[in-house]
Amino acid sequence: MLSFFKDYKYFAIVFATLSLIIITIIYNIFDVYKPLPIYQPAMVNIEMVDSTIQYKKKYHKIADFSLINQNGETITQDTYKDKIYVADFFFTTCQTICPIMTDHMVLIQKETMNDPDIMLLSHTVTPKIDSVPQLKKYAIKKGVNDNKWNLVTGDKKEIYELARKSYLAVKTVGAGDEYDMIHTENFMLIDKKHQIRGYYDGTNPEDISRLLEDIKILKEEYK
Repeated sequence: MLSFFKDYKYFAIVFATLSLIIITIIYNIFDVYKPLPIYQPAMVNIEMVDSTIQYKKKYHKIADFSLINQNGETITQDTYKDKIYVADFFFTTCQTICPIMTDHMVLIQKETMNDPDIMLLSHTVTPKIDSVPQLKKYAIKKGVNDNKWNLVTGDKKEIYELARKSYLAVKTVGAGDEYDMIHTENFMLIDKKHQIRGYYDGTNPEDISRLLEDIKILKEEYK
């Protein structure tokens, strides 16, 4: 009798293991939908988050904003109403990571050109340098589609607070005035409820591929 239960125990272990393997294979084959996370300040690198909201664990959204794009038009949250968008921070005179980031934004623009639900938004971190004419010149050079992608400038304090309190995307310089920023390579995926759904290295081709796949996953939420 003891031998029977001993044998049954081993059978049960083997059966459970095989079942787990089969379930995993089926899960991967049928590509079961897995929603993207909703990022909160408490989930993000503390260096990127303003100290006033580092504790926040829920209900985080991108704040309302009013900025000016490469065509001198006012861009607000309403411009991105019912849109999924990719956001980043850059400046036109950057000679390090910005050219790579912009080239990858161009790729995202190309891959989503025929999808009206997807837009792009790039914020300058040097608004005194990046005037509307400067942004327009840069936009033409890089092949920016005005209907798809806004390069925006505006009040330095507002951009800083968006970067640190909304997108959770840049570090502080620690020198100069209180709104100095060190822009990073971060791309952020924003959903139709103005929530952050993903962070990506804008200089890494593999992350850009992941971002494009995550856009497809996010779109499933709205079907």
